[in-house]
Amino acid sequence: MIDLARGTEKNAAFVFATSRRLISHLPFLGFAMRLSQPCSLSLPVSPCLRSESGLSSHSPVGSAVGKRIVWGSIVAALLFQPAIAEFAGRAGTDGGKAYGAENWPSWRGPKGDGVAAGKGYPTRWSKTENVAWKIALPGKGSSTPVVWGERVFVTCGVDGKNTILCLDRNGKTLWNTSAGNETPGKHKKATGANPSAVTDGKHVYAYFKSGDLVCLDMDGKLVWQRNLQELFGKDTLWWDLGTSPVLTRGQVVVAVMHSGPSFVVAFDKASGQQAWKQDRNLDAPSEAAQSYSTPMVIEDGGRELLVVLGADHVTTHDAATGAELWRVGGLNPTGHQYFRSIASAVAADGIVVAPYARGASLTGVRMGGSGDVTKTHVTWALEGLGADVPTPAVADGKVYLCTDKGDVSCLDLKTGKTLAKVALERNRNAYSASPILAGGHLYLTREDGKTFVLKADTTLATVASNELDGEFVVATPVLVDGQVLIRTLDNLYCIGSK
Repeated sequence: MIDLARGTEKNAAFVFATSRRLISHLPFLGFAMRLSQPCSLSLPVSPCLRSESGLSSHSPVGSAVGKRIVWGSIVAALLFQPAIAEFAGRAGTDGGKAYGAENWPSWRGPKGDGVAAGKGYPTRWSKTENVAWKIALPGKGSSTPVVWGERVFVTCGVDGKNTILCLDRNGKTLWNTSAGNETPGKHKKATGANPSAVTDGKHVYAYFKSGDLVCLDMDGKLVWQRNLQELFGKDTLWWDLGTSPVLTRGQVVVAVMHSGPSFVVAFDKASGQQAWKQDRNLDAPSEAAQSYSTPMVIEDGGRELLVVLGADHVTTHDAATGAELWRVGGLNPTGHQYFRSIASAVAADGIVVAPYARGASLTGVRMGGSGDVTKTHVTWALEGLGADVPTPAVADGKVYLCTDKGDVSCLDLKTGKTLAKVALERNRNAYSASPILAGGHLYLTREDGKTFVLKADTTLATVASNELDGEFVVATPVLVDGQVLIRTLDNLYCIGSK
């Protein structure tokens, strides 16, 4: 239930405004708004509301403003609680503190574009300096943490089991839940818990190399579980499954792109029932048919879409049905057999940016059209510039790209023109974590745990470089509420003030 009255009229006004918008579409229930008119009634307060608000059991609701706002809001909220919760669910409250845009619900952040909300993030730290806390994780994993309110969710393998771990924002373990048997990673950088979890503040969804897709409530109780490999066939990837699940308005979606039948599948978020399954067989040769990328969910003209990169194509799907709307090919014009894709596409301002060819190409695609739009919608294509593993970030008309070797570029989103380029310090370690934009800075973490902080402008000037004494990192840093969470293979660090 939404926290209707936490002792402030500001909260009540928010709920009231939400209620009015909902009820405006239902005139026959307009009587609820009449309760918002000035009155001097002393109305009884339910025990559940009383415990939340501190109101007495038979008390006037404070000021005249309170009388006009709170009771109409309460009635409307009781009538429309599910709708209001969906409308305002991303705002969330936890422990009395409101979190909105500064949740980090998925691997690439609130909008899936690698951009953190807010300012004031730390730019300097070490293993011992400016560290709010550090905890040893109970098992290894390569996934990125996700954050909702006061909770941090991390996946790992523990004693041969797929495990979802929940921490509070002080690093204290609240619960951990096992979900299926772990399938260990093959690559030295990988584990059975490569995909990152995703949450909408009501449930947490996690996907593992074993094929297990699980939904938990926020207290760690299993709501439903499906094994995609049991349902649709064994994983045939040459290496370790890495695609993360994504959430649409009503569904959790997973892309399965490997040798053999490939597809995108959606399950109802609440029940786990299959909503749709769209085949995605694009005749890419050999390993080029395999992809470890994650779909991106975007809004285009009020329509919710899924952008999927892999098998030498970008495809865009109706998120409600899975139907393919348009596609762009030509990402592998020579038919190279080993162009498996790891980096994901990113989109903004009507343009999809697709890194491909093991980091050797980058393509800008104008969204829209129908069917194969390769000849009409490719706005720019670059050779010799791209990213194999890190997914680009995009903001304010600029694309920020980091290669596996640490070459960083800032490009114009609309034209692909290079605006700036710098080379980060070289050593034997590569870059697997994806770049994050926050507070005017660009954060890039190398596999040895060293994070470089650059100015997010056309200078790309280095602000700081911060070491964690060689701890192995492939997870992307999470920046939320003025803190930086860095997940190493064995530990989780929280950088910044407590």
